[in-house]
Amino acid sequence: MLDFDLAELYGTETKYLKRAVNRNAERFPSDFMFQLTKNEHDAILRCQFGTSNSHGGTRHLPYAFTEQGVAMLSGVINSSIAVSVNIAIMRAFVAIRQYALNYAELSNRLDEFMKTTDSNFSEVFDILEELTAQKKLYENRKPIGFVVRDSE
Repeated sequence: MLDFDLAELYGTETKYLKRAVNRNAERFPSDFMFQLTKNEHDAILRCQFGTSNSHGGTRHLPYAFTEQGVAMLSGVINSSIAVSVNIAIMRAFVAIRQYALNYAELSNRLDEFMKTTDSNFSEVFDILEELTAQKKLYENRKPIGFVVRDSE
């Protein structure tokens, strides 16, 4: 999640969130938080930012927080809103992870089903081809038995 989104959720300004993070930099290693590059900012996020009055936009590149970084923010930003928002965010991350695991399991089960179904269908197609070949053998044969003709 990006710093400005988190600041909005926490009911604070982005500069205060960044200030709190910078004061506690040791709590945010690179796998918890990183700063976007200028290219990422310009290519992806430029249209999302409003422009400030004096500087024509944001002065600092935004921070991106991983799930662990968001969890660490609850210890850095000390407010009841931050705690309740962090709980909601953590629950959302857990739900997303569970969905991804369920999707992976479903995908594996579907792959297994397709493998068994493909082999079953190939057997059915082989049998149908054999029956069709046998039918062609009997096409030119005279019928056996009593033939009823229409009486006129």
